[in-house]
Amino acid sequence: MKKRMRAGLLIFISLMIILAGCAKNEGNPNPTAASGEGGNNQATAEPAPVAEEKVSPAGEFPITKEKTTIRIMAMENGAVENFATNAFTQYLEEKTNIHIEWDIVPSSAAAEKLNLVLAGGDLPDVIMSMWVSNAQQMVYGSQGIIIPLNDLIDKYGKETKRIFEENPLIKEAITTPDGNIYALPSPNDCYHCSMIQKMWVYQPWLDELGIAKPTTTDEFYEMLKAFKTRDPNKNGKADEIPLSGGPKGWETRVDKFLMNAFIYNPANYVYLNGGKADVPFDKPEWKEGLAYLHKLYEEELLDPQALTQDGAQLRQLGENPDVPILGASGAGYMGELTQDNGASGRWKEYTTLAPLKGSGGLQVAPVGTYHPNGGNFVITKAAKNPEAAFRLADALYDLEMTLRSVVGIPEKQWTWAKDGEIGINGKPAVWKRLLPDGQIQNDSWAQTGPSYRSNDMRLGEVNNPEQSLEPMLFKETKENYEPYRASGDMVLPNLFFTSEQSAELADLQKTINDYVDESLARFITGDKDLTKDWDDYLKSLEQMNLKRYLEIYQQAYEAKASTMK
Repeated sequence: MKKRMRAGLLIFISLMIILAGCAKNEGNPNPTAASGEGGNNQATAEPAPVAEEKVSPAGEFPITKEKTTIRIMAMENGAVENFATNAFTQYLEEKTNIHIEWDIVPSSAAAEKLNLVLAGGDLPDVIMSMWVSNAQQMVYGSQGIIIPLNDLIDKYGKETKRIFEENPLIKEAITTPDGNIYALPSPNDCYHCSMIQKMWVYQPWLDELGIAKPTTTDEFYEMLKAFKTRDPNKNGKADEIPLSGGPKGWETRVDKFLMNAFIYNPANYVYLNGGKADVPFDKPEWKEGLAYLHKLYEEELLDPQALTQDGAQLRQLGENPDVPILGASGAGYMGELTQDNGASGRWKEYTTLAPLKGSGGLQVAPVGTYHPNGGNFVITKAAKNPEAAFRLADALYDLEMTLRSVVGIPEKQWTWAKDGEIGINGKPAVWKRLLPDGQIQNDSWAQTGPSYRSNDMRLGEVNNPEQSLEPMLFKETKENYEPYRASGDMVLPNLFFTSEQSAELADLQKTINDYVDESLARFITGDKDLTKDWDDYLKSLEQMNLKRYLEIYQQAYEAKASTMK
């Protein structure tokens, strides 16, 4: 009986082994194909095929083995003759093995074309230098029209990760509240641009009259009176214009520099006040500043044209033939009031005043929000090889690539600095400019596309004031504005607004800012009376929903702050 049971058990076990073998070979029409050499019939798992990478590893060139075409839509650049035949384009294609098919859009139609394409038009692989806004990034990123770049940065972003490490503000500025990066920037760490609300004064007049540079609003007033009454240009005529400006230039509005002696007045008005979004133009100190400007206007020290003229008219004053007639003007740089590098050479004779101290003791240089020229390069869902597109952009952040794309051909437009040459920042120089920029050419992309112009790169240029404005602008900013630089807790970071917030904010901002600007001019000229009309001015701002305007900024700031923790 026991023998029979053992036999049955053996038969059962054998059966189970056979069934297990069948199950292992199920779906394989040729089980022996999985056997090893020598006819071993033990089945072994076939290794999964490894997908071939579409691009070479991070930082290696060429980027693709086979010639790859990427279609890029970009806005025209008046300084570039032809992107398709451009010398930098040819260099880039040879180095990367990526051919660029260009779709160049006229600047006048760029905004409309961008909206049409994103809303369902013929998507290119890449949209470059069309300045995709923060709101567009959030909207079309969430819809999958443009793709998030986080994973590509992690895997292939050799240069991108480097610039994030060198300047964490870049990553912070381009990261949306959902944690994604949808667009690559073109950081241009322009030192003198970070404190652009400057006042330029004609130094020969100060020398002629024996006047020291003013440091307070009272001394500034006395300087303007001397310009008006003491004939500093020595032509025997009362033709001097002590102070001018213009509402349409780069920080040439009369309030941009002078109001900071009374209340903090950043370029776009909005700043942080104790962690809350705030504006200066509804405060008593603003009223005090308006009274000061009105005084200058009443005594004919402030040019009436300063409230209406355009940039060309302001430069005509600065470049008046025969004798200088313009004493002072606010501007981001002296080229707003004179012809920079012009034949007259007068641009070299205007120097800056440090921020003035007002009656309340305030003396501050506003700092601009860090904007790394975001929205420069986005990859769309139409891209067949987004890895190649990203690696192309990442390569452009390399120092030599940036010099080639922005400045031009080595040994023609620029060269590496020699031992002993000193940069603008006083350190050993990195590179040297051989030709002035700003000309129409076909050697570089002239700031189109991603690039990384760090302070080390910009200020590492060989110090040659005859060849570049940068040395003078650096010196003026370093000496007269850096000591009064506003603290970082007053500066709003680069903010992302939802589409709903953006639509509401656009309406409120236009209504409020237009009213503030109009009232500024009317209070200065006396068309509005500060004693009688101030309360009505404040009520109008309230009715325009200034409270809601600041709420939107606060909401966006808090959303941004949550991603910075």
